Amino acid sequence: MGIAEGDFDKPKIAIINSSSGLSVCYQHLDEMSEIAQKAVREAGGLPFEINTIAPSDFVTSAGKKARYIMPSRDLMVNDIEVMVEGAVLDGMLMLTSCDKTTPAHLMAAARLNIPSIVVPCGYQLGGHCGAKSVDIEEVYKGVGSVLTGKLTLNDLKDWTRCAIKGPGVCAGLATANSMHCMAEALGMALPNTTPIRAAGDQLKEVIKKAGAQLLTLIEKDIRPRDILTVAQFGNAVRVAVSTGCSVNTIRHLTAVSVEAELDLDVVALFEETANHFPQLTLIRPNGPHRIEEFDKAGGTHGVLRQLREKLNTDVLTVTGKTLGEILESSEVEIDENYIRPFENPFRKEPGLMIIRGNVAPNGAIVKLSAVEGAHRRFEGQAKVYEDEDVALKKLGQGEIKAGDIVILRMMGPVGGPGTVFACSFMAALAGAGLVDTVSVVTDGELSGLNKGITIGQVMPEAAVGGPLAIVKDGDTIVIDLNERYIDVQLPQEEYENRLKNWKIKERNLPNNWLKFYAQNVMPLERGAVFGKRD
Repeated sequence: MGIAEGDFDKPKIAIINSSSGLSVCYQHLDEMSEIAQKAVREAGGLPFEINTIAPSDFVTSAGKKARYIMPSRDLMVNDIEVMVEGAVLDGMLMLTSCDKTTPAHLMAAARLNIPSIVVPCGYQLGGHCGAKSVDIEEVYKGVGSVLTGKLTLNDLKDWTRCAIKGPGVCAGLATANSMHCMAEALGMALPNTTPIRAAGDQLKEVIKKAGAQLLTLIEKDIRPRDILTVAQFGNAVRVAVSTGCSVNTIRHLTAVSVEAELDLDVVALFEETANHFPQLTLIRPNGPHRIEEFDKAGGTHGVLRQLREKLNTDVLTVTGKTLGEILESSEVEIDENYIRPFENPFRKEPGLMIIRGNVAPNGAIVKLSAVEGAHRRFEGQAKVYEDEDVALKKLGQGEIKAGDIVILRMMGPVGGPGTVFACSFMAALAGAGLVDTVSVVTDGELSGLNKGITIGQVMPEAAVGGPLAIVKDGDTIVIDLNERYIDVQLPQEEYENRLKNWKIKERNLPNNWLKFYAQNVMPLERGAVFGKRD
C-alpha cells in the first residue's frame, strides 16, 4: 500500500467521502478529499479515504418514486460503521453534501463515538435565463407550470440549462443547507463555516483547519457524545426554528439524538421552542433573500450570535472550546438586513411549528415560514390519494381546486416502503398557482423547498394504523395554525370504529433493500432509524 512503517503508530483517520459522478452535489468532493488527506498527514495522522453511497434528492429520486432516498441515509450510517469500526480507525473527517449525507454523518459520529468533525461542502449558485433569475427552486416549481399549461416544456428545458452554476447543494434553505447549518449549531462543524460556497478557496481552508483540529480532538479525547448533549440539541432546535429551516431537520435531528442514546423528545422540543422563538431570517423559499446573502451576512454563526442570550453557551464544540468562548471571541460582522436581532425579528412567529389533533396525535410539521401571513385557518373537503402520480394527473386535469385538502398517504417509511418524495405535488401546486389555496397533508417526505399550506411528517404514519389512514374522500378537515391543530370532523364513535376496523392492504414486496427497510425502520417519532418497532 506504500505506507511507511514509521506511520503505523499514527492515528488512523477516515476521510468519509461520498463522491459521485451522478450528481452535481458531489462533483467537487474528490478534490476536497485530497486536501483533507494532505491536511491530516501534515497534522500527524494517517488518512484513509472511505467512499460511501452518495444519494441525491434530485437524481436518486428518479426511480421508485424516490423511495430509496430516505432509506439511503441509514444505509450510509451502516456503511460507515462497517468500514470505520471494522477497521478500528481512530477518527473521522466527514465531507458532507446533499440532504441525507449530513444527517447520516452526524448519526454515524454519534453511534461510533470516535473523534469526528463534519465539514459541510457547500452550496451551488443559480444562473440567469434571459432576464430571469433561475435556480433549482424555480425549475422545481416550473414542473407544475408546465403541467397546467402556464409554461412550455421547452422553456423549462431552457431553465434547466441555466439553473446550476457549479458544484454543491441546492441554493436556498432546503434540507441540505438546513442540515449543514444544523451541523454547526450542534457543535460538530467548525464555527462560521455554514452555509459556505462549494467552489472557492474558503472551503479548502476550512478543510485544512478541520484536518488539523481532528488530531487535536484525538489527542484530547473529545468525542461526539461529549458534544451532542441534550443542551446542544436545545440550541440547534432554537436555530432551526428561528432560521426557518427545512421540515426535515426534525426527523434528522431526532435520528441523531437516538444514535447518541439521548433521552430526548425532539418533536416536543420543537413544539415548545416554537412558543418562544421568532423568525430572524427570510431565506428562500421563506422569503426574498438568497443563501449566498445569508452566508455573507454571518450565516449560522450570525444566528447563534443573535440568539446568544437564549442559548446554553456552556456546551462543547469540535474546536475544544465552549460555544460561549467562540461567541465571545467572534469578530464576524452580522448584517442585520438579513439576520435580525431576537428583539426585532422579521416575523414574530416561528419558522417551524408542530401541530397535533385527531389526524396527527403524535404531531405533524408545518413550515410556517413558507405559509403566507393571512392563511392561518383552513377548512375543506379531503381528496385522498395513495399515489402521487394519480394526484398529479388529477391536478393537471383541473380536478383539484381551491379549497381542497389533498391527502397523500401510505408514503411514510413503512408505507412506501421507503419514504415517498411527496414534494413533487407541492411543486406542481406552486406552478399551478394553487399553493396558497390548496392544503396538502402527508406522511411522506417533503423538500425544504416546499411552500404553501403543507402539513408534513404526519405521525403515526398511515401504514402503521395512524389516523391519516382512515380519512375518506369528502371528509371535512380543519387545519388551524393559530391553535395548532389538525382534525377530521367525525363523530367520535365513527372515528374509533374506523380506526378499529382499519387494516393495511396485503402487500407482496420484492425481496430487496426497501423490504428490509420497511421491516426494520422505527417510527418517524424516533427519527425513522433502524430498531424494533412496537
